[in-house]
Amino acid sequence: MKEGMTIAIPMAAERNRNITNTIKAMSKRLFGFIKQRVASTEDAEDILQDVFYQFAGNPEPIEQTTAWLYRVARNKITDNYRKKKLPLADDVLQGAAESEEDSFDWKEVMFSNDNTPETDYLRNLFWEELKAALDELPAEQREVFIQNEIEGVAFKDMAAATGESVATLISRKRYAVLHLRSRLAVLKDELLNY
Repeated sequence: MKEGMTIAIPMAAERNRNITNTIKAMSKRLFGFIKQRVASTEDAEDILQDVFYQFAGNPEPIEQTTAWLYRVARNKITDNYRKKKLPLADDVLQGAAESEEDSFDWKEVMFSNDNTPETDYLRNLFWEELKAALDELPAEQREVFIQNEIEGVAFKDMAAATGESVATLISRKRYAVLHLRSRLAVLKDELLNY
């Protein structure tokens, strides 16, 4: 039994050395590649970190490391663009594009300093409707939305805790936002047409 342990330690140490050497050798070139394709240095740094995180956590042997890293970087860049185009939770509060005459902005009600009976009623109505809409969601979508939007947990942290990919978590949140926006639009229409 001790032989198995002594063999695993040198193999793990060699693997760690290979990962470290690859990261040192590829960091500048890969960062330059990513930076040319994204809007900000911060995005490029985040994507590079995600690429190397995936590289270090990959249990399978990689035959062409450079090609693999660039392919993962391209995928992460694409994911970054998709994420930026996703409906944000603000959309849940604001709703879909509206005409001037029927404009109704939940944010005005929710974050207003007015404590009139009307705003208190609307706030309570909003929270009741949001809770009911959240309860209608599949558990996975509800959890992702609550953790990311309400508790402020980053997708990377959720992915590490659940074993799900970041892309899967983003997709779940997107479906949750679409459902919540739809449900709150119904309430908004009822209020405007009452």
